[in-house]
Amino acid sequence: MADETQTQTAEQPDKRTPEEIKATIAKLEAEAQKTLAEARKAAAEAEQAECEAYGSQVAKRMLVEKNAEELASDRYRHIYRFTGKVDETSTKNCAQQLIKWSRVDPGCDMEVVFFSPGGSVIDGMMLFDTIIGLRAQGHNITTTAMGYAASMGGILLQAGTKRCMGKEAYILIHEVASGAFGKTSELEDEVAFMKKIQKRVIQIFVERSHGKLKATTIQRKWKKTDWWLDSDEALERGVVDEVV
Repeated sequence: MADETQTQTAEQPDKRTPEEIKATIAKLEAEAQKTLAEARKAAAEAEQAECEAYGSQVAKRMLVEKNAEELASDRYRHIYRFTGKVDETSTKNCAQQLIKWSRVDPGCDMEVVFFSPGGSVIDGMMLFDTIIGLRAQGHNITTTAMGYAASMGGILLQAGTKRCMGKEAYILIHEVASGAFGKTSELEDEVAFMKKIQKRVIQIFVERSHGKLKATTIQRKWKKTDWWLDSDEALERGVVDEVV
């Protein structure tokens, strides 16, 4: 009896109208489209999340590399490379950077690397006094000659707490030059001023050499010709403390 009932129920005809059947089909299709759209949206969101995660990793890696480069830079390590002529602009830029480091990091070690043909004595002496002043504030300032430190460059080298030079570097010591011209009285004043500067320059080299270099030796050497010292000679005569 139960089997007959089930058979009759299964074989009952669909009494829905064609419109109702179409509506049902349309509803099922809409639901399928919705499900497909949701699946596509979920896939797109997953892809976007993956892209964002990858982008975040790339950005993080770039930031790490940038930080590593900054930590390796001369600026972070308080190393100033003085290249070119000694003039108002070059000495001002160097002095300003050293003073900035001093204010940001009081007592920090600094280094000035000179690769210079020399130049203005007056501008150079401004930087010389700046370095001496910073040393008095507790900064250890290493001055290093690479390539060559000629004329005023060699004088500036003497300002450091420790003076170094490269093995293949050279230092040039010569008389202070004057480009003065004009009346005899004006020339005499200029010569007198140059002699005063020259006396001070000799004193700087003598004091920093700790007695290894005599004033008479400097005067004799630079009157004859420009006096070039290689690293071994500079170390022997007390013009530098270390060859690196």
